[in-house]
Amino acid sequence: MARVLRSIALGALFAVLTTFGSSAQQSKPAQPTPGGQGQAGQPGTQQPSGGTPVFRGGIDIVRVDVIVTDKAGNAVTDLKQSDFEIVEDGQMQTIDSFRLIELNGGLMPGPDGPPRPIRSDLDEETEAARDDVRLFGIFLDDYHVRQGTSMSARQQISRFIETQLGPSDMVGLMYPLQPVSTIRFSRNHEVTSKAVQQFLGRKYDYTPRNTIEEQYAYYPTEVVERIRNQVSLSAIEGMIVHMGTLKEGRKALLLVSEGYSNMVPPQMRDQMAAIRGSGNTAVNDPFAGQNDPNESRASFMASTDLQNDLRQVFAAANRHNVAIYAIDPRGLATNEFDINENIGGALDREYLSSTMNTLRQLAEESDGRAIVNRNDLVLGMRQIMKDSSAYYLLGYTSTIRATDGKFHEIKVRVKRPGVQVRARKGYWALTSADVKIATAPPKPELPKAVESALSSITAGPKSSRVVRTWIGTERGENGKTRVTFVWEPMPKTPGERARPGDSPARVALTALGENGGPVYRGRVPEGSPASGAAAPAGSRVSFEVPPGKIQLRIAVEGTEADTLDSEIRELSIPDLTTPETKFGTPQVFRARNVREAQQARNDPNAVPTGLREFSRTDRVLVKVAAYGPGTVPPTMTARVLNRTGAPMNDLAVTPAAPSVGVIDMPLAGFAVGEYVIEITASGPGGDAKELIGFRVTG
Repeated sequence: MARVLRSIALGALFAVLTTFGSSAQQSKPAQPTPGGQGQAGQPGTQQPSGGTPVFRGGIDIVRVDVIVTDKAGNAVTDLKQSDFEIVEDGQMQTIDSFRLIELNGGLMPGPDGPPRPIRSDLDEETEAARDDVRLFGIFLDDYHVRQGTSMSARQQISRFIETQLGPSDMVGLMYPLQPVSTIRFSRNHEVTSKAVQQFLGRKYDYTPRNTIEEQYAYYPTEVVERIRNQVSLSAIEGMIVHMGTLKEGRKALLLVSEGYSNMVPPQMRDQMAAIRGSGNTAVNDPFAGQNDPNESRASFMASTDLQNDLRQVFAAANRHNVAIYAIDPRGLATNEFDINENIGGALDREYLSSTMNTLRQLAEESDGRAIVNRNDLVLGMRQIMKDSSAYYLLGYTSTIRATDGKFHEIKVRVKRPGVQVRARKGYWALTSADVKIATAPPKPELPKAVESALSSITAGPKSSRVVRTWIGTERGENGKTRVTFVWEPMPKTPGERARPGDSPARVALTALGENGGPVYRGRVPEGSPASGAAAPAGSRVSFEVPPGKIQLRIAVEGTEADTLDSEIRELSIPDLTTPETKFGTPQVFRARNVREAQQARNDPNAVPTGLREFSRTDRVLVKVAAYGPGTVPPTMTARVLNRTGAPMNDLAVTPAAPSVGVIDMPLAGFAVGEYVIEITASGPGGDAKELIGFRVTG
């Protein structure tokens, strides 16, 4: 039964979630340490005499983050390596690396100056990996939070973000049905705080809000609850792995949830979850299920299945050095169910206790804390900052050398009396097969150009919270370069409720030249008013600038003239008048049939798409301009490569305008997978290549 439910849940997720495995592929992990001691490839530190710690890694290296506090919860920071002892599976281990980590969130800027803003995926990866940066994830589990408690808790969580995080701290936000690929860890705490203030729980509310939920809204309530558990826990695991790809050091995941249960009381076991009371004879009996041995047996089986799912989450947290801080928004809770649900007091207290225990387990097994049974969440969450600001990093070479895939217990002791010591309870060892993979010679690397083209499939166009943008260049007049800016609304996250005024209507765009003066200012679409209805699905504008550096200031405005999001982006505008052969930015169009492809070919103002994922029923049209010296344009050829960079077949490039070639490519003959279009231009100015990665789905 559990396997069937997991298949249903993962089937629902397939259409909306970018798997965390794909997310991890964007970064190159190093060789893993045994059984995920910390993050895969996470090294220990070896302290050489009189110098900075030297990081080293290996199959038997184990690293442990240890938090030592006094009775008031304040960090103890004057301990030495000789004050610690580590025991693994009852065997004393020799500590061969030791370091005190102290972080202040950028309140005292370091030698590199103030923290950099996060404007791109590269900024996110570079900044998150820094040793002096704290990384926080917030998971708003709306499937497992009541609407009323979410409305009270979101104010406290927002206040925590606004008052406790420092300028260099990076924070990312995720919901159960949100694709991992859309998470952006940033330093824009104001935007994150505003997003948290929109949090609205829907625990026990089975009204479908998207096509995914419509598939199972009329299943029995218990089935839907199990599916929701699978969706949420799988998404939490995905966020943990994503955080692990960004940073090796300690990370904190704030899980806002009221806990998990694979059962509901008999009074709520409706035949169709979306219709209260459907086919349920116990709906009006408050004592149904009490002192019933059948209920006890069913509860035991359901709890066993749930424990297996929870174990996957905290095992991933241990592997990726993520501490889970479970935040129960119910505060000082006295009941799990509302009075209208007609649940008897004893059964209600039993469910309340079991859901709280799942939160405690996730926290304790990942070296986090469970913030439960307290109304002042901000006070409880302050300890998260203390834990993330000062801890000891210990490393040792395991004498167990196990490759059994089993859990190995770690105990850390401190010789100083009167202190409290917290560290993760152990690690899951690698199997023999894992070791072979970890120690195998590296596979031949992809050509850098092919790798970059493939990585752009997942990265996609540059996106903000509410719009997706694409920027291209082509040769302009009088030695200038023509810049085209395109935006389109981001699709709503499944389950996200539309609110008045939150739809993007236009973009206010300002381009500043190298001297700081404006080279373009206007709204996209051009001439659109400062308020009013939303713009068409895709809007573009073009303007000409001299080659060199420009700064784009982008402000997304809603239908009520409010600014929904803003961004500043630095661009290098190429000089396309030089003697060398060069490409303008290829424009990619999606067409459903030959007629749409012809329209895109003939319309100079057709709006390109920044997405690189298409169905086999689509046609892909590529317009690309190639420039060189003289009046004769370079000759263009094209071919398709597979994901290893091997050529598959040639593509026809037909002239469409001076210097512009068009590739019209039906995808019906392509198998599901990833590919690269390689375009070559040859002329008196030499050769140039341009690669475009794309994915074909079923």
